[in-house]
Formats: sequence, C-alpha cells, structure tokens
Amino acid sequence: MYKAISANKRNTLVIMALFVGIIGAVGWAVSYFYGNTNITYWVIGVALAYALLQYFIADKLALTMTGAHEIEKRDNPRLYRIVENLAITYGMDTPKVYIIDDPAPNAMATGRDPQHAVVAATSGILELMDDRELTAVMAHEMGHVKNYDIRVSMIAFGLVSAISILTDIVARMLFFGGDRRNNENNNPLFMVIGIVVIILAPILAAIIQLAISRQREYLADATGALTIHDPEGLADALEKLKSYGRPMQRQSTATAHLFLNDPLKPGLMARLFSTHPPLDDRINRLRNNANKF
Repeated sequence: MYKAISANKRNTLVIMALFVGIIGAVGWAVSYFYGNTNITYWVIGVALAYALLQYFIADKLALTMTGAHEIEKRDNPRLYRIVENLAITYGMDTPKVYIIDDPAPNAMATGRDPQHAVVAATSGILELMDDRELTAVMAHEMGHVKNYDIRVSMIAFGLVSAISILTDIVARMLFFGGDRRNNENNNPLFMVIGIVVIILAPILAAIIQLAISRQREYLADATGALTIHDPEGLADALEKLKSYGRPMQRQSTATAHLFLNDPLKPGLMARLFSTHPPLDDRINRLRNNANKF
C-alpha cells in the first residue's frame, strides 16, 4: 500500500509537469505566428501567475459556489468532534469545518495546505451515515489534507482555468489580430498546427486534471482506511453512496473534483469526463486490501 501511495505521488508530479508543457505549446503557437519567441515566455509567465492567484483564492470561491457555511462545535457536536479526533490521529491542526445544506450525501476538502484547510459535509450525508461510516468519510477527506491533495487540486484548478482563458485569447489573436511580424509565418501548415494546439490544449488539460483527481481519490481512500484501520467502514459508506447518492443542487464542474463522490448529474459526458473513479472499483480495492490496513 505504501508503494502505491509513493507511486501516486510521483505520477502526480509528472502529470503536473504536463500542464506546463501544454501552456508552452500554446505560447509556441502564438510565438511562431507572430515571429517573436519572447511571447512563449510571457504566456507561460502570465499563466503561472494566474494559477498562483487561483491557488490563494480558489478555496474561498469553491466554498461560495457550493453554499457551504462554517460551523463551531456547538452547531454540530457530532461532526466537529469526529473531525477533531481525526486531526489528533493524523497529528495535524483541526481544519475549519463547514456544512453544505444539501440532501445529496457528499463531503469535500479544500485549502492550500494543512494549516489552511477546510473539510465540509452535506446535511444529506450527516443524516445517511452512522458514526462509524461518517468517521471513515471524514478520514478520507482528512487524508486529502494530510497528503496535500488539496494543494495539488488548487494548482490543477488554477492551471486548467489559465489554459482555458489563454486558448480563448490566443484564438481571438490568431483570427482577429493585427499584422504578423514575419511573413514566413503565414505558412498554412503552421497555421493548422497552431489551430490544432489551441483546440486540443483545454481538452488535454481537462483530461490531465481528471487523471490527478482519480489518482488522489484512490490515495485518500487508502490513507483514510490505513489511519483508522477500518477499510470496511469506508467501503460501507461508499456502498451507501452507490445506493442513495444523487446530484447536488448547486452543481459546478469547477468544484466537482473536490468532493467524495461525483456531485454532477449523470450523463454520457459526465461519465467520460468524471473526476472520480467508479464507486465499485473503490469499494473492491478497499475490501481486497483489507488485510493490508
């Protein structure tokens, strides 16, 4: 299990490097079109600066988009005490605790690092899960915090947003921009290559984000089960999600990857671009590896 955790962390570093490669490809398309290689560096710099800004504010945006509200211990002693006890078990500060008023059973974690972390549960999951299952669910979310998955998610979210904005701007420049600086760059072949890069960049970025999210869900399942020594508790919780799960009332593709279970309305595109691995796969992994926890 520890080897799998280490492998997931290494793979994530590789995947994150691909983001920079995609941004560089967009920059190259513009640079070649205008005959100025310096544009590539400006594109990369602006994209990374935007991603950095998102890194500091994306958690607040996510909480606002989901309608989450912060609670104190007196507001929901059951949830707050579970999070407090898990924080002690993990050896970290207690994150801020939020509740999302939504009948759909779900939970999420966000923030920059364990010192600026937030965990949230929907009112639906609080009603559905018993204490053992809720502890397993929040252990999963705290696993995201412990493993710095929340940081990776914020960076990935920022980079995907940057790539989407960049490709939109670049497309306008290519089709409606002014004179080119180098007539040689009017070669139709390179024009086609540039257009293909611009079209594929946001699609590839989304696929990379999905790969990160799916890896991190498996990792958080393993971390949570390993920490509380109760893979069956988490497997039972996921079984309930499979039976009683439903789309959340306030849906957003931008925040879907933050949740325990996919909060979006099911459909063909949702299945193809799901931020979460199938619940059956997660349940089978937990039960097949139960003796290793």
